[in-house]
Amino acid sequence: MTLTELRYIVAVSQECHFGRAAKVCNVSQPTLSIAVKKLEDELGIALFDRSSNEVIVTDIGQQIVEQAGRVLEESDRLKQLAERRQDELEGSFKLGLIFTVAPYLLPKLIMPLHARAPKMPLVLEENYTHILVEMLKKGALDATIVAEPFH
Repeated sequence: MTLTELRYIVAVSQECHFGRAAKVCNVSQPTLSIAVKKLEDELGIALFDRSSNEVIVTDIGQQIVEQAGRVLEESDRLKQLAERRQDELEGSFKLGLIFTVAPYLLPKLIMPLHARAPKMPLVLEENYTHILVEMLKKGALDATIVAEPFH
């Protein structure tokens, strides 16, 4: 089972047609059909009912296609993680600030940060210290600026 085969079955499911799915995947129709058949043989099930003019996903095929979609999404996330590692200043940075500090700190922070890291949009959350700390613990924020004393 390959990611390519999973892409093919998702495309067939979306297009309900092997020829159109092949065009979407930029391959020939026989190439796509052979790969789908190979996957069906490997799994020991029919993913698609080919008896009519329109290709219909079988019940078990629908479950497999949905899971394949999730696998492909996770595969894309792996690529994104690798790309972010190449540029650590890419991707949003979620910063929490208390209400009283934000008006004084943000004007001095935003432009230099944007100049240093243009691919890192700043997402701001103004709130009370206890709420910001909880958001930080849950991973909803990357960093917080809070008032002292802080325990």
